[in-house]
Amino acid sequence: TQECERTKPAHPAAPMIRLLVQMILPAILVTFVACNAPPVPLDDIVIEKTFTPERCDRMVKSGDFVRYHYIGMFPDGKKFDSSYDRGTTYNVFVGRKQLIAGMDKALVGMCVNERWMIKIPPQLAYGKDGDIIPADSILHFDVLMLDIWNTEDKVQIKTYHKPESCVRTVQVSDYVRYHYNGTLLDGTLFDSSHTRMRTYDTYVGIGWLIAGMDQGLLGMCVGEKRIITMPPFLGYGEKGDGSDIPAQASLVFDVILLDLHNPKDEITVEVQSLPDPCPRKSQVGDFMRYHYNGSLLDGTFFDSSYSRNRTYDTYIGKGYVITGMDKGLLGVCVGEHRRIVIPPHLAYGEEGTGTKIPGSAVLVFDVHIIDFHNPSDIVEITGVKPENCTHNAKRGDFVKYHYNATLMDGTYIGSTHNSGKTYDVVLGAGQVVIGMEQGLIGMCVGEKRRLVIPPHLAYGEQGVDGEVPGSAVLVFDVELVDLEDGLPEGYMFVWNGDVSPNLFSEMDKNKDAQVDTTEFSDYILQQVEEGKGRLAPGFEPQRIIQNMYDNQDRNKDGRITEDEFKLKADEAGSHDEL
Repeated sequence: TQECERTKPAHPAAPMIRLLVQMILPAILVTFVACNAPPVPLDDIVIEKTFTPERCDRMVKSGDFVRYHYIGMFPDGKKFDSSYDRGTTYNVFVGRKQLIAGMDKALVGMCVNERWMIKIPPQLAYGKDGDIIPADSILHFDVLMLDIWNTEDKVQIKTYHKPESCVRTVQVSDYVRYHYNGTLLDGTLFDSSHTRMRTYDTYVGIGWLIAGMDQGLLGMCVGEKRIITMPPFLGYGEKGDGSDIPAQASLVFDVILLDLHNPKDEITVEVQSLPDPCPRKSQVGDFMRYHYNGSLLDGTFFDSSYSRNRTYDTYIGKGYVITGMDKGLLGVCVGEHRRIVIPPHLAYGEEGTGTKIPGSAVLVFDVHIIDFHNPSDIVEITGVKPENCTHNAKRGDFVKYHYNATLMDGTYIGSTHNSGKTYDVVLGAGQVVIGMEQGLIGMCVGEKRRLVIPPHLAYGEQGVDGEVPGSAVLVFDVELVDLEDGLPEGYMFVWNGDVSPNLFSEMDKNKDAQVDTTEFSDYILQQVEEGKGRLAPGFEPQRIIQNMYDNQDRNKDGRITEDEFKLKADEAGSHDEL
């Protein structure tokens, strides 16, 4: 206007017009044209940021592909178009002239989940060409950015938790079990394994997954958590996946790896504690008692013998347990602690066991070996005989001994030392377990032995309730304190000298031609007292005498006649008395 004033007389109303323009121009962006000057180009794009997210990991750049929703309006608020009405985002490359010039410029710098009101002048929109949109229209676009990616993008990995110990990472052809939450770039959830309460189980790197996930899982550790972001050409591409994943959508997976193995894997064994010495190692066919804690590879507990307060008892190498455990228990020592990691093809396979062990799960067993034996085992005897050994214990002898008893792992069972009394038995009379009888035979007074007795020579599969577990190997530290010679096998009473020829009449005190129980008992006890005879040691005398009497009473009438009465030498072998 100043230039006009220099060339033409001033208009009488010019001062008032200037004042009005100065007042109104900042608010409504009106251009006042005077003195026939050409119009000023309205080439400014006005952007109002109506919502800005707290985080902006990426902003739109020229050449990026974007997905956004918009509402197109005229300045008076009248809507002329909307992506919401079509139920699909607007998908386009920015900076490649696929948009009106104003939108191409305006979208640069936007973040995902950011919302802008973009006001575009007509020369950067549809200009003088009018149809649905009138010529020279200023356009307002309410834009919500949902997705940004570039054809140069690769899989992005952000690890936000990594376990302290990582002994193995995912490699091509490994089989993995993992949980995930799958979202679009704007945070919209489209899928989750957590909601199904079941892991996603698959091979990695061989095309069973979308390419981005195949890449994103490589190098993960069990227990690791990472966010895997992938462009659509490494996800579901131009077609998307049903109604949940739109076309050309970037995908974000929040993943926790729970398990991994390879079909070529064998078991792995980590010896955590090894006793010294280890005189024997387990072999195929041994019967073993062991405790265990069972967990999945991510530490999830599924079973424990400790919780049942009972060992797991089984043959090994015979198919009674899963293949991996059969292998893992070979070569162990009693008292050893070891960790056995078993791949699923050597455990419960693709099916698992139901709720506790999922399909295709790697199993971890922390094992403590309590004892083992073989059905062919005999009593193991160790000890040193004293030099002045003149008499060895034999069947029928009455022996007195002290013992300390434990299980193979040292668990205390019992001891005679606590009571201060010896344990007294007649060898061969079935008064102790077979293995103890075998271990005591041949001992001298004062001798000490260690006896290791397998369960089939001890208390067998049943054990002794509350004291000795079933199928337990027993260890006895024994000291022989005293020994009394027994009678010859089959005898309960023997004469120390010649036998009286009038034996029956001497017993028959009342001379009634028959001997009753009192006469018989009094006579035998008198012979023992006078040193003429000897009862089998270790038994209650009256029980022995009554047994002798019952054997002599052939017709079981409660009396012994002279015809019934016979000495051992006169017997045909059916009676074991006198």
